Amino acid sequence: MDISVIGVEDWLNVHERDAVYDIAQSTISSLTMSEIRALDNADGTSFYELLDKQKMNYGWIEGSPEFKAEVQNLYKKEINPEHILQTNGCTGANWNALMSIIRPGDHVIAEWPTYAPLYEIPRTLGADIEYWQIKEELGWNPDIEDLRKMIRPNTRLICINNASNPIGTVLSRETLHQIAEIARSVGAYVLCDEVYLPMEYTDEYESMIDVYEKAIITNSVSKTYSTPAARIGWVIAPQEIADMIRTYRDYTMICGGVFNDVLATYVLRHKDKILARNKEILFTNRDIAQAWIDTQQRVKWVAPKGVSTSYIQFDIPIDDETFCLDLLNTYGVLLVPGSRFELPCGARLGYCASQDTLVKGLELVGKALSEFDA
Repeated sequence: MDISVIGVEDWLNVHERDAVYDIAQSTISSLTMSEIRALDNADGTSFYELLDKQKMNYGWIEGSPEFKAEVQNLYKKEINPEHILQTNGCTGANWNALMSIIRPGDHVIAEWPTYAPLYEIPRTLGADIEYWQIKEELGWNPDIEDLRKMIRPNTRLICINNASNPIGTVLSRETLHQIAEIARSVGAYVLCDEVYLPMEYTDEYESMIDVYEKAIITNSVSKTYSTPAARIGWVIAPQEIADMIRTYRDYTMICGGVFNDVLATYVLRHKDKILARNKEILFTNRDIAQAWIDTQQRVKWVAPKGVSTSYIQFDIPIDDETFCLDLLNTYGVLLVPGSRFELPCGARLGYCASQDTLVKGLELVGKALSEFDA
C-alpha cells in the first residue's frame, strides 16, 4: 500500500516534544481534568456517577445511545442514530469513511491544499484525483466555478474541509449549497471534515449534513471541545455508507472504549460551557496575534474565521522548513512549516495555545525574523 506520510503529523511526531513554546497545535487550549470536573459544578460528580455504573468491557460498539444523542443535538435536522458511528477521533472518521466510499478508478474532487488525508487516502485507494485549488486572491477559498468545470458524470466524491486546516477559512452557506447542487447533479457524495467549528458569524454557518442528503461529515471532541485525550470522534453518513463503515470499524478499532465514550458524552453534554470558555480564548488570542502581525514587516495572514487554526505567510530569504527548524533549535518555538501543507512559505500558527505561551512564542518568532534585517 503506497501511502504518503501526513506532512504535519510527521513534523509534530518528530519535533513537538522538543518545544518550549508550542504554538503549532490547532486545538483550543486543551482542558485539564480539573476543568473538565468543574463543568458540572459538582467537581465531576455526574461524570463519575456515569463512569461508576460501567463495566470495563467493550461497551457500546458503535458509541453509546447517550453519546449518539449528544451528537444528534449538534445538528439542525433529525439524524437517525443508525447513521452515527463513533470513531477514533476525526482521523479515524476520515479513514473509515474514505475506505468505505472509494473504489479504484473513482473520480474524486478534493479541496487542495488542506488536511492531506482528504486527498492522500483516495489517491492511495486508486481514485482518479482532481484538486479543487484554494486561491490566495480569493482569501484562500476555492472558486465554485472551478468545481462546476471539474464535475463529471462518474464523480464519486467531493472532499472538503470546513473550516480549513491550516488556513482557518470557512466556506459560506451559499457555497455549501452550491457544492450540494453540483454534487446532486451527478449523484456524488460530499465528505466534509468539520472538526473546526466556527465561533463567529455562526448564523452564516451550516453543517454539510444539514445541506445535502448524500453528505458524510466527520468530527471529534479534540479541537473545538478541547479534549483530544478522549480520542473520540464520529462520522455521520447515509445508510449504505454507514453500513460499510461498520465493517471497516471492525477491522480498525471495534470500539472507542467505555471510559472514552463516557468522557466524550460528558464533554458534549457540557458543550455550552466549553464553547463559552473557548470563545474567550479564541477572540483574545486572535487579537494578540493580529497586534503582533501588525508590527511585523515579514508576516501576513488571512485572519481565521472564528476557528483555532491559522496560517501566517513569511517574506524571508530561506525556505520555511529551514526557518522553523532554526526557530525550534535556537528559541524553542514550534511552528509547522507551510511546506508540510503544500502552501507558500509560511507556517501554521496555533494561536489558541495558552496566552503566556502565545505571547512569548510570537515575541521569539519576531526576534528570529528580525535577524533577516540585521
